[in-house]
Amino acid sequence: MVSVLPRSGGRRALLAAAAALAALGLLLWWLLPLGGPPAPSGQVTLSTGVRSGVYARYGELLKQDLGRDLPQVDVRLMNSAGSLDNLNQLAKGHAQFTIATADAVAEQQRRDPRAAARLRACARLYDDYIALVVPAGSPVGSARDLEGLRVGVGGDGSGVQLVTRHLLKAAGLDFDHDIEAVRVGIDRMPKLLEEKELDAFFWSGGLPTSAVQQVARRMPVRLVQLGDLVPALHRQGEASRHYRAAVMPADAYPQVQNGQAIRTVAVANLLVTTDREDPVMVEAITRTVIRSRDRIGTEVHAAQKVDLRTAVFTDPLPLHEGARRYYVSEKP
Repeated sequence: MVSVLPRSGGRRALLAAAAALAALGLLLWWLLPLGGPPAPSGQVTLSTGVRSGVYARYGELLKQDLGRDLPQVDVRLMNSAGSLDNLNQLAKGHAQFTIATADAVAEQQRRDPRAAARLRACARLYDDYIALVVPAGSPVGSARDLEGLRVGVGGDGSGVQLVTRHLLKAAGLDFDHDIEAVRVGIDRMPKLLEEKELDAFFWSGGLPTSAVQQVARRMPVRLVQLGDLVPALHRQGEASRHYRAAVMPADAYPQVQNGQAIRTVAVANLLVTTDREDPVMVEAITRTVIRSRDRIGTEVHAAQKVDLRTAVFTDPLPLHEGARRYYVSEKP
């Protein structure tokens, strides 16, 4: 039997080829992602809120961080009237992500169960605190004193108007008959108060809201406590279960409160999407939301409350699968 062996030159060629293949494999290993799905790409729209509200500023800052973390994703922002409008934009497919209060989600579930069944949460963000703002010399000491007055109640489709309706009911007042409801948002209410075209206005937002700070610099105003309404509010049952008693810290609006904390009502904000969204995209966006807390919190102080430990408590919505994957990956 004759054994055929490559000559020395042939052996050298084989060895060189093997080395080249090994180098190519190492290069590919270095260049390709280390496992997992490819980075998300495409376009997403985030519906926020009125231009001078906390939602809008939070959205602007989050977009910056998403641009850094997800360079292949084109993030677009959409202004809206507020929480209920935001949820309608999701239902219509005009937006893929939004921010909404927990009570607005519950209201959407009541109004349109079929569309609401597709809603999913990415994270619990921060709480909105309800403010009732009046001129400093106003005799109003409680929401019960608003009868017959011109009251800014938030625009139609806003979370402000939703919570205002519940608070007035708790105060024994009828939204449609006992006050003159002025249906405008935080972009217009402060100026109307300055021009004496409003006697008071309600606002629901993270602390502090710049529009409230600004009106306080231009005219003497006062924040009215709402804590006396909490028992009656909770007696409304399921419709008001997402509201909790809260205290607005003395340093929230120091030029308004004269160093005093204010008893009020708070409700959680959720980052919301739908079950139609790709889990890879949702996981990536949720990651940036949690990790961007400190940077965004330097400008939107409410964002400092975003926390990995509480972000999963998104009642009344279940977590999106992509968000769930992120939280599971962060467990020690």
